[in-house]
This record gives sequence, structure tokens and C-alpha cells, in this order.
Amino acid sequence: MTLLFDILARLPLPLLYRLGGPFGWLVYWSSGRYAARLRENLRRAGVAHSEAAYRKLLHANIREAGRSVLELPWVWRRPLQQVVGSVSACHGWEHFEVARAQGRGVIMLTPHIGCFEVIGLYVAEKYPMTCMYRPPRYPALDRMMHQGRERGHMKLAPTDLGGVRLLLKALRRGEVIGVLPDQAPSNGEGEWVPFFGRPAYTMTLLGRLIEASGASVVMCIGERLPGGAGYSLHFSPFEFEPGRSVPMQLNAALETLIRQHPEQYLWSYNRYKVPRGANPPAAEVGH
Repeated sequence: MTLLFDILARLPLPLLYRLGGPFGWLVYWSSGRYAARLRENLRRAGVAHSEAAYRKLLHANIREAGRSVLELPWVWRRPLQQVVGSVSACHGWEHFEVARAQGRGVIMLTPHIGCFEVIGLYVAEKYPMTCMYRPPRYPALDRMMHQGRERGHMKLAPTDLGGVRLLLKALRRGEVIGVLPDQAPSNGEGEWVPFFGRPAYTMTLLGRLIEASGASVVMCIGERLPGGAGYSLHFSPFEFEPGRSVPMQLNAALETLIRQHPEQYLWSYNRYKVPRGANPPAAEVGH
């Protein structure tokens, strides 16, 4: 696997993008379960307002999914300065700096839109950052994940109680932490709230971190530019309203970001699954 990653990492990003389109279709046609989930999640989200628009968006998303896989070796194995240099535009960086100036730490939310891997490397090249991650089953992949992500001032924290403690310690030092906000949590760590009109088990960790630290929250997506021209980062503040459900507000904010780049969202992810041991939602929920 390491050899394959090193070979792919030697290829220029535009070539990886050209290969990524056919690769996305290969994966799509190779797995009926994957393809069915992608189609269902995309259609039921209602982001396409006609059948023609839905088909066009579906095809674009299949290609982008393939590119997201083939760009990973490039992001993980190329020199850090080259990866950071692939960010050609950074919109809303002032929101990040304002949040950081508060001195209570910054919680950065990076949903599965575009190349979220490049965001952490871009920020960690400048400031200390701890990112929560779910350790993979295979030790070789876990080693590559650490090698690819723990560069600059980046540290990884596993998705367990020890990892949460590491996040809190980083916030109390006034540092940055990174969280994937649209990842389905384990039983007891979420609540059922609407996500594109369907009940999705959504993390409660964000609310606990805000309450414990008083940290500011910033969202960021890494837009994948056409033709392998690099990435455009988009930072925006998370306008948290006290007294309202944090998971519900989180999903509403995520929907807004996803609607801006629906072709680059990971629609194939099993966002609506029932975690082991959790009670399923009573019924479909609306906004």
C-alpha cells in the first residue's frame, strides 16, 4: 500500500484528477450497495430540482468521489510546503484570525466537502492543531495516516475518551482543534436531529466542547478546483445561538455549506445509520 501511495504521489495533480473521474465510475459500478446509497442520499436531499439536474449532479459527484481518493496520496506524501502551496485562494481567513484572537481556542469544523485533508495541513503549518480521527482497522493505513497528517504543528487524537481529553487540553492552551462534524457518532454520543429532512444521529461533542472551553467555532471547506488547479479554502463563523439545540444548528449550517458545493459532498457516506446499541428514530423528521 505504501508503494502504491508513493507511485500515485509522484503523479501531477491534474493527471490524478483526469484519472479520478474514470476511477470514480469504476468504484460506482463495482459496488451496488455503494451506488445505491449514493443515489438515495443525493436524491432525498432535494438539492437538485429536476430529474435532469439530479442526473447531472450524480455524474459529477461520482467523478469527484474518484478524485477524492486519488488525490489522497498526493496530499499525504508530497512535501508539506508543496501541499500548502496548492491552496490558491483562502476566503474568510479573517474569521479564523478573529476566533483565534479570543484566546479560548478555536474549534474548526471540516465537513466531508472537497478535500478536507488539505485544510488541516494548511492551518497546522501555521499554528498548533489537534485533529480528532477514527483509527482505521489496518495498521499500515494507520501509519500512513499519521505520516500524512501529523506534519507541521499537527497532532492526532483518536475518537475515544482519551482523544476528547486531548482536545480539551489543546483548547485550554488556546490552540486549534479539528473535528469532522458530519461523521456519525457512536451510541450515547449523539442525538437524532434533521439533516436534509431525515433524522441523522448527530454529535453532541461540539456542544460539550463549547460549554467546557468557551472556544470559538469556525467552519471550513476545501473546494477542489477544476483541472487539478489546487484548492480554494472557505472559512466561515459558526453562529451558535444559546438555548437552541447545538446538533440541530450544526446540521442546518452543514446543509448551507453542502448546497454551495453539492457535487463535492460525500453523499455515499452512511450518514443515516443507526449506531450499534442506539434506539432508531421514531419517525422521519422535517425542518
